[in-house]
Amino acid sequence: MDQSDKLRLLQSYWYSPRRLHDSPTRYDFPGDRFLPNRSLMDLDRAHTLLTNKTTDFKSSKCNEVYQQKLIESQSLNSEGKRIMVFRGSSKSSTKSIRFVDELRQQMAAISDNKSKQAAYRSIPKAEMIVFDAPGLMDDYYVNIMSWGKNNVLAVGLGPTLYLWNSVDQRTHKLFHVREEDNWPTSITWSKETQTLAVGYTCSNLQLWDAESSKLIRSLQGHSGRIASTAWNGHILTSGSRDKSIINHDIRARNHLASCIKKHSDEVCGLKWSNEGDRLASGGSEKQLYIWEASKMSSSKFLHRFTDHCAAVKALAWCPYQHNVLASGGGWNDRCIRIWNTQKGICIHSIETKAQIPGLEWNRHHREILSSHGYSTGEDQNKLCLWKYPSMTKVGEFGNHEPRIINLCQMRLFGFGMFLDPLPLELQWLRIFKVFSLRGIL
Repeated sequence: MDQSDKLRLLQSYWYSPRRLHDSPTRYDFPGDRFLPNRSLMDLDRAHTLLTNKTTDFKSSKCNEVYQQKLIESQSLNSEGKRIMVFRGSSKSSTKSIRFVDELRQQMAAISDNKSKQAAYRSIPKAEMIVFDAPGLMDDYYVNIMSWGKNNVLAVGLGPTLYLWNSVDQRTHKLFHVREEDNWPTSITWSKETQTLAVGYTCSNLQLWDAESSKLIRSLQGHSGRIASTAWNGHILTSGSRDKSIINHDIRARNHLASCIKKHSDEVCGLKWSNEGDRLASGGSEKQLYIWEASKMSSSKFLHRFTDHCAAVKALAWCPYQHNVLASGGGWNDRCIRIWNTQKGICIHSIETKAQIPGLEWNRHHREILSSHGYSTGEDQNKLCLWKYPSMTKVGEFGNHEPRIINLCQMRLFGFGMFLDPLPLELQWLRIFKVFSLRGIL
C-alpha cells in the first residue's frame, strides 16, 4: 500500500461515524451525510411545539428584540405562523400548519359538515323472513339463540335445538331432550363455529359437534340452571343460578380452570372482550362485574358497578374501542349505560323506558342496537338504533306482539338467497327483523 492509499484510508476513517463513536473525545460534527447527528436536535421541544398551542416558550439566549428581527427577516406574520409563500399563494389563504391539534379540528369540522349534509340511510320498515317459534321460553334470563360465523343460527325451542342455515335456508334438528323440564337455557357458538355449547335447566353443560350432530363432552360443576355462556378461545365460561362463574378448559381432562363466587344471585349475562383479556358478568342482583383474564383464579374483580336498578343481562363490548362496554338493565332500570372499563366510570346513560334483554354494536357504523320488552311508554317490544357516542336515537322498527327475549347479530353476510337484497350497511339491521317477529327473538 503506497502513501496516497494510506492517506485516503486515514481520511475516510477520520470522517466515519464509527471513529466518532469510539473516540473518547466529543466532536461537534454534523455526522455522516446519510446519518444526521441527533444531538443537535431537541426532539422533546419539537414535539411540544407541535402538540401544544397554549404554552409560550421563551429562551434566555434570544431576547424579544432578536425575535422580532428574526420574524421580520423571515417574512413571518405577527403570530409566527407563516414561514414562506409557496407558488404565489396569497397570505390570507395560507393556513397554519404549526399545530397538529388545529389540523385535527379542521378535519373534524369538515367531517361533521359532510355528515350533516349527507342524508342518513333509511331504516328497514318490514321484515324479510318470519319464522314460527313453537315452544319458545318466555324467560327474560335465558340466552337461547346464537349466530355463528358459519352463517348458521342455533335456537332452542323448548326441548329441541334447531340449526338454520342462512345460505341454503335449510333447517336441521340437532337434538331433542327427552327429560322433562330440562330444556336448553343457554346456547353459544365457539369462535371457530366447530363446537356448540349448550347449558340446561338442570345444571348440565354439553359440547356438541354441529356437523356430525354428536355429543362431544359433558362438563360438570354447577348446581343450578346455566343461563349464560361465553367463549374465549379454548376457555368456556358459564354462569349459573347457583351464583357462580366457572371457566372450563376444554383441552384438559380436568376442565375446571377457575370458579368465582362473587354474585349474590343468578348470573344471567356473560361477555368476553374482543381481545379476550376482560370478562363482563351481569347478575340478577343488579350488579355488573369486570374481570381480568389473568386474575380470575384469585377471584379479584377489576371493577364492580352498582348503577343499574334491575338485572343486568344485555352486555356488548365495543368493536372499535376496546375498553368500552355497553350494558342494559331490566324492567326496574330500563337504562343503557356505556362504561369505560379502563377508568371504571360510566360515560353515558340513556333512559329507554323499556326492558333491555339485548344489545349489539354495529360493525360498519358507530351505532348500537337495543331490543326491548316490557315498557312504560311506546317503545315496548321494539328494536331501537342509537348513534354513538351521542346516544341519540336514529330510529326504531318492529312492532312485536310478544316481548323480545334474545338478540344476536349475523357474523358473515350471505344474503344472495334472500329476496330484495340490501347494501352491506343495512343487512345487519334487516337480519334482526328476520327473527324478531312472532317471538323468535
